[in-house]
Amino acid sequence: MFGLLLLFALLLSLADALFLMVVAGEIGALPTVGLVVLTALLGSLLVRSEGRATLRRLQERAQRMEPPTDELFDGALILVGGAFLITPGLLTDLTGFLFVLPFTRYPLRVALTRWVVGPYVRKKIGDGSINVQFGTMGGGGFGGAGSGPSGPDSGSGWPGPGGPGGGDEVVDLDDHDAYDIEVEDPGSGDEER
Repeated sequence: MFGLLLLFALLLSLADALFLMVVAGEIGALPTVGLVVLTALLGSLLVRSEGRATLRRLQERAQRMEPPTDELFDGALILVGGAFLITPGLLTDLTGFLFVLPFTRYPLRVALTRWVVGPYVRKKIGDGSINVQFGTMGGGGFGGAGSGPSGPDSGSGWPGPGGPGGGDEVVDLDDHDAYDIEVEDPGSGDEER
């Protein structure tokens, strides 16, 4: 994956150098340099503005105790776009604008999530490198008041490693649903509430 990104960066730099020579031949060297400087200045202002807006959204989501996944992804894309924008060249600036502008960043984020991040995470979960646990932090969840995420030694009453079905099954519950389900205790045959 890293090698593919490095190859893309090298090919983009080569294409950018060739494109700059063509543009300089058409409009002259001084206007070409001015155009490169102008796009870098506009790009730095845009990166600053979008970075602040993303940081503000991230803080708002954190205050509401929501996971700021989109905002973190946007921050990474803005950072990469800023790196492209400070690299001299018109094609690298165009690539940087694609990463920074909100209306082009959103489809890029969706595509990267679907085709790069999603398969990577599923592979890591499949081979056991990542362990996903469900539960509430700080109290009142499946493990009882004050418990953290459930696990094999948490005393939560769940069979297997911290979840129904020994971790083979995914259960999607809202907080209010967690208290309304009945779970059969495998040891006693009684139902717990």
